Amino acid sequence: PVILYSLPPNTVKMKLAIFATLLSTAVAFAPNAAPATQTALNAEGDRRAFLGKAAAVGAAIGAAAIPAVASAKVDYENIVYLGGGTIVDVNNANVRAYLRMPGMYPAAAGKIVSHGPYKSIADVYAIPGLTSAEKDVIKKYESRFTAKEPSPEYVIDRINNGLYR
Repeated sequence: PVILYSLPPNTVKMKLAIFATLLSTAVAFAPNAAPATQTALNAEGDRRAFLGKAAAVGAAIGAAAIPAVASAKVDYENIVYLGGGTIVDVNNANVRAYLRMPGMYPAAAGKIVSHGPYKSIADVYAIPGLTSAEKDVIKKYESRFTAKEPSPEYVIDRINNGLYR
């Protein structure tokens, strides 16, 4: 007896798909049939034309952007309270700002930045789950805290600002 073997229809489709993929890849890397003739003289002219157009487009974009830049908020007025100085803003400072205060990081600092905003430093003591040891360490550094108005640009990064060691 002769056994005829036929491929299932899905196998034929799969082989055709693989063949089409290989063929398109080979065509993509094939060299052009007629390479463009380029000399140093006409290449220099093309570069000058391109750079001239690019400079004109850049100047137009720059002129259009000037009004937007002029009204932008240049600097945050309370930036000194974000961890670079001795006083830390409990509403805007990142959790890493508390590293300079032994005992604060990570437990107490994590709870401070996870809750809030705070109207005053006294509100910090009302954090749920705050242990007596954490309250003691907060009390120790209470004179180094301030509660400024929350700024959306900094509140979003209080827990994780993307800096890793």
